[in-house]
Amino acid sequence: MTTKFGSNSGSAREGIADADSRRLQRLNLAAGFAHLLQGLAMLALSNGISLPVTASFGNGPPGQPLRPPVIDELFTYRLGWAVASFSLLSALFHFLVASPRVRSRYLADLARHQNRFRWVEYSLSSSLMVVLIAGITAITDAAALLALFGVNASMILFGWLMETTNTASERVDWTPFAFGCVAGVVPWAAVVIYLVGAGGDVPGFVYGIFVSLFLLFNCFAVNQWLQYRGNGRWSDYLYGERVYIWLSLIAKTLLAWQIFANILV
Repeated sequence: MTTKFGSNSGSAREGIADADSRRLQRLNLAAGFAHLLQGLAMLALSNGISLPVTASFGNGPPGQPLRPPVIDELFTYRLGWAVASFSLLSALFHFLVASPRVRSRYLADLARHQNRFRWVEYSLSSSLMVVLIAGITAITDAAALLALFGVNASMILFGWLMETTNTASERVDWTPFAFGCVAGVVPWAAVVIYLVGAGGDVPGFVYGIFVSLFLLFNCFAVNQWLQYRGNGRWSDYLYGERVYIWLSLIAKTLLAWQIFANILV
């Protein structure tokens, strides 16, 4: 167990300085507009390619040999719209925390070394990203996609729990972080199984998406780990907050334009 946020913990709890508040305001607005423009560009420029969502339902009594399975297509979704959705979600939340009605609550959370708005947005947007990555690696089963969305959202919510658990104590309880890491492995392990199983039939750009997004997703965990280690610039919680904003923008931008360049043109 370690002491969190170094020597700056006390001053951070007293409130957010005006200069830091203005800096965060500008950064959230800039990130919001960047996400918004990207989302609108995806809607305007992408083609009509769709991905299926399927199911294979039981066709015999339990314990008896099954007839050959029939894969039913439940529905399809426009890939360009799905890519736009996680960018637009991020834009919505950045504008929300910059708005006059919500900004004071956002700053009060940051003064307590928490950001509930971040975790709610990530639980939706990053889980959508995971579902899209799964979809382009041919994971189309509705139950599998729902499970991947849920386990990724759980990983994000463990990040929220990490902050709320460690609000009152000067000693860090790493249990939520460890549980979040366990949950976070599951979606990527599922994608690896499908990539390996497909052999050489997977286009090279899919591997590029997998590797780049896997590394970036892990950077979020590293950022939180550095925050709670409290070393160097990460001893200031607000530095970690700014890193989260940049990581979110970079990850969503990279996924959106990799899919656009290779599929949606």
